[in-house]
Amino acid sequence: MTQESEMDGREQLIERSIPFLDEVKNMTAGPEVERWLNETYGPGSALYEDLSRLIKQGVEEGWAANVEVGGQRYRRSRLCEPTERTLNFSITAVYMDSQDGRMVIDDHDDGPGDADASFRGDYHGHPYGELNMVVPLDEKAVLAGPSGWCHAGWTAPGPGSHHYPEVKGGALIALFFLPAGRISYDVKPPADEQARSAQP
Repeated sequence: MTQESEMDGREQLIERSIPFLDEVKNMTAGPEVERWLNETYGPGSALYEDLSRLIKQGVEEGWAANVEVGGQRYRRSRLCEPTERTLNFSITAVYMDSQDGRMVIDDHDDGPGDADASFRGDYHGHPYGELNMVVPLDEKAVLAGPSGWCHAGWTAPGPGSHHYPEVKGGALIALFFLPAGRISYDVKPPADEQARSAQP
């Protein structure tokens, strides 16, 4: 991959996102916005298909979700900082794969290859909410969202929400847009969640 191809792909993704960000800039993430996103820009829509293609290209070419957090199966990268150009949103990509090599596992995980095994990433909070486009790479891959497991589509955790990002069924990419680029990794999970995640 050349530096020019990285700039081209990343720049195309940012440019393709700007009209969308202009449309959602005054919306507040939550259940209503999540429904609207899935109805308006769900799989099959031009926006979803274009961004899916570009972010898959970015992961394949190594310019997106290329910083290891928990090995090759848990990676992320910020594609752009919040600026006036992006309506003060940042754009970040995360790659997660629930198959083998998992960092934190769920109660019902019976070991590698278990279809119900899930992988949990770093606990974090969304001070201003999050608009998150889920792009499955494996047929059964799903991401836990505030409305349940999401295959291809959108989740929109509201302002003040906090959670473990959790995937099962294989690999996926989460492409998310953060108002003001705000995300907090210094929030602490509730005691029951900590205990559940500490299980071997």
